[in-house]
Amino acid sequence: MPFAHRALARSVMGMRRGSRGFGTRTTPLVLSPQEVNGLAHSRVPVAFLDASWFMPNAPRNGRQEFLSRRIPGAQFLDLDEVASPHELGLKHMMPSNELFAKACGELGVSPSSHVVLYDTHGVFSSPRALFMFRSFGHEKSSIVNGGLPRWVDEGLPVDTEPPAKPQSTNYPPPTFHSEAIRSYDDVVANSAFDPKTNIKVELVLDARSRGRYLGTDPEPRPGLSSGHIPNSTSLAFNLFLQKNVSSEGTEYTTILPPAEIRRVLEDTIGREELEDIVNGQRSVVTSCGSGMTAGVLWLGLQLIGAKRVALYDEVCGVCSSYTYVVSRKV
Repeated sequence: MPFAHRALARSVMGMRRGSRGFGTRTTPLVLSPQEVNGLAHSRVPVAFLDASWFMPNAPRNGRQEFLSRRIPGAQFLDLDEVASPHELGLKHMMPSNELFAKACGELGVSPSSHVVLYDTHGVFSSPRALFMFRSFGHEKSSIVNGGLPRWVDEGLPVDTEPPAKPQSTNYPPPTFHSEAIRSYDDVVANSAFDPKTNIKVELVLDARSRGRYLGTDPEPRPGLSSGHIPNSTSLAFNLFLQKNVSSEGTEYTTILPPAEIRRVLEDTIGREELEDIVNGQRSVVTSCGSGMTAGVLWLGLQLIGAKRVALYDEVCGVCSSYTYVVSRKV
């Protein structure tokens, strides 16, 4: 059987297995700052993690900003450090089970902790961190909708003193939900088929800007050409976000309500395709340049109850996303 047809058979088998129900949970994926503040004053053990990350060409530094201001009690989750190494030097690949457990223990996260993730954009890199926790079975995890800027704008307290060292915990290596990701081989094989012709072909949604998808705008990483994976669909991640301006003039983003996310998807892929995704008839894979903003699309799809959603990334030192497809072919 040709490689591409083996991949299509794999997709069919995946549909027969059914979903583990990434969209059916008791812990909300998204919380408002006020909800988080109430949670922090409850008896529930809460672990705040600043998961801020910036593009390679950005002048900002997440760790430095964390040191200057943060939600009280927060620790810094470096997504480039809690990651598997890669032969091409690509960052924030999914970590191994052992590395994830080690990082959680060092950050003071226990298996019973409600992990609350945020970033300083509003919503940008925190969904990728949430994807990581959920993929390792840590269901008690959420993001702050609007991140630190909205937290500050709503008058909630911040800490500007040097952060306290967390009390380490024992976090056993968890089981990784392998159906949460797609590998290079999976995506390349799937790209040989047009999803419009077969419901069993996975729909790949590209979170990068339209210009990068079309190849008219440059990639932010030197030496890589822009363009897109064959038979993928452009859906820029910022279409799932709302822009806001704080009382201090700070711009930040929040994730759209589910009804508006559905509208964006319907405008992009059509009502019939949307219903196939929500009902689990069509499996969807989110992709971007390195696996970061694909997390925003993943989150939006979870919020509308999509049954079969994966993210293009490769665990244990392989690779992720459009960047790697190009890198392997250069």
